[in-house]
Parts: sequence; C-alpha cells; structure tokens
Amino acid sequence: MTFGLVLGAGGQAGEAFHRGVLRAMIDLGFDPRRADVVVGTSAGSMVASSLRRHSQPPGSEADAAHRLHPRSSRSSALRLVRRPRQALNALLLAPAFTSGRQSVEFLREGLTGKHRRWPLAELFIVAVRRRDGRRVVFGAPGEPHPDVGAAVAASCAIPAYFTPVTIDGVAYVDGGLHSPTNADVLAGKKLDVVISSPMSMQPRSVSRRWDLPLRMLFHGYLVEEMWVLRRRRTQVVTIEPDRAVLAVMGISMLDGRRTDEIEERASELARLRLRAVPLARAVRRSA
Repeated sequence: MTFGLVLGAGGQAGEAFHRGVLRAMIDLGFDPRRADVVVGTSAGSMVASSLRRHSQPPGSEADAAHRLHPRSSRSSALRLVRRPRQALNALLLAPAFTSGRQSVEFLREGLTGKHRRWPLAELFIVAVRRRDGRRVVFGAPGEPHPDVGAAVAASCAIPAYFTPVTIDGVAYVDGGLHSPTNADVLAGKKLDVVISSPMSMQPRSVSRRWDLPLRMLFHGYLVEEMWVLRRRRTQVVTIEPDRAVLAVMGISMLDGRRTDEIEERASELARLRLRAVPLARAVRRSA
C-alpha cells in the first residue's frame, strides 16, 4: 500500500500535536517513516524532516515503495483553488506587514548538519515566495531542492515575527501563509493520505473561542484540499483538534508549556480516528 503523510503548521503546540498523531500511528502498527511522501509546513516541516532523517536507507525493502507515479499536470479546478489565495498572499507580504526581527538561522544551522543532502525518500517542504506570494514546494519535481535546513527555516519564517529566509537570492516566508496544511500538493499521486492539521478544528467541536473564525477558515481550506485529493478517489484521513485537544492547546500556538498534555490528547484522538477508517486497517495489514 502507498500512503502520504501531511503535517501542518502550528508552532510548538502543533509540533506536540504531530508527535501525538505519530505516536498513535506507531501504536497501531503504522510506521510513519515508511510514508511514500511526507509534506511539512512550518512546524510540520521540522517533524517531517526528522522523519525523513530516520527513514529506511535507499535500496531497502521499505524504500522500494517510494517509486511513485510522477505528478500529473495541475487541473483547472486546482488552479482555481490556488489563484485567489496567491493574490492575497502577495498583498499580505508587503514589507509593512512582514518586517519581522527574529531570525530563524538557528533552525537552518541546526538541521544542515543533520541532513547532508536532500532525502531520497520524497520530502516536500512548503514555503511562500515573498515577492509574489507564490507557494513553493521544496523537494517536489520542478521545484528548488535547497539543503533541508534552509527549506525548513523558510517554511517556519512567520511573517511579521521572523525575518524572511533567502535561498539563492530569493526571499521566502512561512508556508502556512498559503495554507496550514497544503495537502493538495499531493494531487495526482496515487496514494492514500493521512493529514495532521493542528490549526483547524473539527466543526462539531465548535465552542466560544476568539480563534474560532480562523480555525473554521483553516478547516475550509482543508476541505478544499480534500476535495482536490478525492477527485482521484484517494482515501483521506484528517486528524483535527477536537474539544478535548483545544482545551489543552489554549489560544497561543507558540506556548510550549502544555506540550506533554497536547501530545497525550492528540494521541488519543488520532487512535480513534485511525481505527475508524478502512485506510488504517489496510495499512496495518501491509506493515
């Protein structure tokens, strides 16, 4: 069986959410390191790069599954989904809105020593090109392949907080500006997909929160991306925070004080979600 793993944006809280999801996958006999392609955005890019650093070496039995069909040409429907958002990205990236002062160079330096080259197993890291708001998927066919540290730093460069990251003379910012998940970059690939989305929420978990409009907007983005994937009859499993996870997450995704609780609640949630779908049963049989 072939499957893809999408790890969305979400700061320190999102990173803890991903850890819980991955722990649940492992508990169910589903090794996330064997994913045929891993997509990471912002905090998810850090977790994705770590997974790929510990993937099976090329030529192993597990690596044989990574020979996937090339990406198909983008459909007109997919372009319609993306185009308005790119124009909005470009507007929001005016210097007045994006002049952050903190550097993410520490990420670049820390990861460069751990990844001597781009992994052979597919790794897609999402950022946004500052000059025109275009989404760039580092590591994807036809896109740049910088060193992993630079790609992750660019994906994590939150506008107005961090300074943009320059790669080969081009400035990039956080890929979450386009979408917290960017699952639609897998359109055209013949695989099933698991999406960990810390910044959206399950609609049935609606409660009075000041971030409710933003989380519902991000859920809407995710629904669009699922539609694009399911046009190929792809099985998609989404794991979004429920009421219990949101209660421990709080409001600030950059608050790292309750990460252990977030991880635990996310793991419980992911186990329930993965047990409830045919994808999980098929993956367990193939593991």
